[in-house]
Amino acid sequence: MNPVDLAGVGIGPANLSLAALAAPVADLTVALYERSTQFRWHPGLLLDGTTLQVPFLADLVSLADPTSELSFLNYLRERDRLFPFYFAERFHVPRAEYDDYCRWVSERLDSCRFGVEINAIEWRGGTFRLHSTAGELSARHVVLGIGTGPWMPEPLRDLAAAPGVPVIHSADYLAERERLLALPAVTVVGSGQSGAEVFLDLLRHRKQPAGLRWVTRTVSFAPMEYSKLGLEQFTPDYTRFFHRLPEAQRDRLLPAQWQLYKGIDDATIADIHDELYRRTVGGGWPGVTLTPGVEVVSAARDGERIALGLRHRQQGSTATWVTDAVVAATGYRERPLDGLLGPLADAVARDGRGRPVVEHDYRLRLAPEIGGAIFVQNAERHTHGVGAPDLGLAAWRAASIVNAVCDRTVYRLPSRTAFTRFGLEE
Repeated sequence: MNPVDLAGVGIGPANLSLAALAAPVADLTVALYERSTQFRWHPGLLLDGTTLQVPFLADLVSLADPTSELSFLNYLRERDRLFPFYFAERFHVPRAEYDDYCRWVSERLDSCRFGVEINAIEWRGGTFRLHSTAGELSARHVVLGIGTGPWMPEPLRDLAAAPGVPVIHSADYLAERERLLALPAVTVVGSGQSGAEVFLDLLRHRKQPAGLRWVTRTVSFAPMEYSKLGLEQFTPDYTRFFHRLPEAQRDRLLPAQWQLYKGIDDATIADIHDELYRRTVGGGWPGVTLTPGVEVVSAARDGERIALGLRHRQQGSTATWVTDAVVAATGYRERPLDGLLGPLADAVARDGRGRPVVEHDYRLRLAPEIGGAIFVQNAERHTHGVGAPDLGLAAWRAASIVNAVCDRTVYRLPSRTAFTRFGLEE
């Protein structure tokens, strides 16, 4: 069994970026495995009119290698769409187009193996052994790109798990959309971009807006931070600064930065207000309810309907809303690594809260007897900050991993990327 230099688990944008940047490196062998049969990116939220929240240059390769044949611009060229894109003057591309671009890249890379599930990883005989549905595989190093999974608040979990009960995560919205449009009352829970997009889509397409409700724990339906200097917190400079902070300081800082990644795009807020205003023409109010500062504290069946117990976080008041369906736009959480690592989990160094220690170059800190490296992608927000899941840093992170595996500078990465100096040291 000839080991590859780097084996990857999961093929989302992060590991696909790594595969794309590794492809031209002649002395680097890479194999990535994904249990799905083809690349799909958030298929439940590919709504018409929704766009990426990062510019098109945040593709899989351009911010590390703008000359790559796997860039978004070359994807357009290969599809004979460069001139339409030029005249469209789009800086933020539709999500469905980004999904298609990534699938186009995956189909051009021999290193991407779909339909193969990795069940466990062990260190044996000087290499990592990956147990999979295709048999045992061998690698000198491993990169885990299993990403995040939909997170359901505890009060809603039992109903969401019950068959036939219309309590869904926004990740499954498109599959349930027609059913939701036909129900008399639907409640959307969650204030981020996904919640706003689901609410707007329901508002636009329901025959009667009455019965549509939107609640969120945040104190307002707040815009995402999108100022130019504010966005410098998504640069490698800020990542390095954040990584050097003490653990306790990092943990205090992350929740305070919620508007960097949990806010709503200005254009979506404007579209919601425009749609609500349109429905006041001729007099009256649209009959929908938007209430911030509210958390769901309980949920139970009420005959064929659902009774939501709510508490206003500032007032301290409570209420029960009866609804026909709930869409939980409550975000995603990092998938745990320990189950996949099995006994190797004991070789991973932990911080004060039991989380893996992730070094600056995205490798796990392992026991000295493990001779290979395990890298992680989109599992390091607690050590690398809010940019961990951001598409704009995917190419930089992937290039950093390629450089680390090759133990040389394959991709020259600039030493400075922001006007802001985040610390006092130079």
